[in-house]
Amino acid sequence: MLRTEKLAVQRGARTVLADIDLELQPGEVLGVLGPNGAGKSTLLGALCGELQPSCGQVLLDQRHLGDWQGAERARRLAVLPQTSTLNFAFRVEEVVAMGRLPHASGRLRDAQIIHEALQAADATHLAGRSYLALSGGERQRVHLARVLAQLWPGGEGQVLLLDEPTSMLDPLHQHTTLQATQAFAGQGAAVLVILHDLNLAARYCDRLLLLDGGRAHALGRPEQVLRAEPLQAVFGLEVLVQRHPVRGHPLIVAR
Repeated sequence: MLRTEKLAVQRGARTVLADIDLELQPGEVLGVLGPNGAGKSTLLGALCGELQPSCGQVLLDQRHLGDWQGAERARRLAVLPQTSTLNFAFRVEEVVAMGRLPHASGRLRDAQIIHEALQAADATHLAGRSYLALSGGERQRVHLARVLAQLWPGGEGQVLLLDEPTSMLDPLHQHTTLQATQAFAGQGAAVLVILHDLNLAARYCDRLLLLDGGRAHALGRPEQVLRAEPLQAVFGLEVLVQRHPVRGHPLIVAR
């Protein structure tokens, strides 16, 4: 599975990520939290091979990530960046179909997977529409369907990396998106998701990595990480941490 050893990334003379030891587990949603500039997107960039480590290494199944080439890597690793831009009037299905390019599964199977991925992203009703006519939140859900289709139906050995997939979504679709992510992990894939909402992270993530200044401040289950002291130390925010009355996970309330 995907893991890092003593990972560090520099931008010019500045170290923006340092000493990150992390392993993504099959069937798990790992949430990454931290203030702006903490190194969250840099970590994702290193995990997908977009950024080269200045120190340490990223391994996928004991092989250096850089040794995985082209379609072989794309069948194992999919990435949803913060912003995905397309300037052509593709139909929604055509955008999702881009996720199937690493595969040779045939038109009928691809069409079935595109439909199922759109269903998972709660975007079936957008089929047939021009991508350019969609709102920001609708586009975000279409791109979620695209990366789900790339790895569909998910399974052990596959990795999905999501950078703030709920940033443009209304409250309902924040939950449907993370439910889809959780269900995808339930098929055996390892999922890493960058989030800003602490309560969404508490509800949907199995483990959390709390970054501060490019370093790991805490790593563990939500109840281990989402405590008043580390949250105040990292975010400078005084909070009350209670237990959710129905689900039992941490519930964070700003003082």
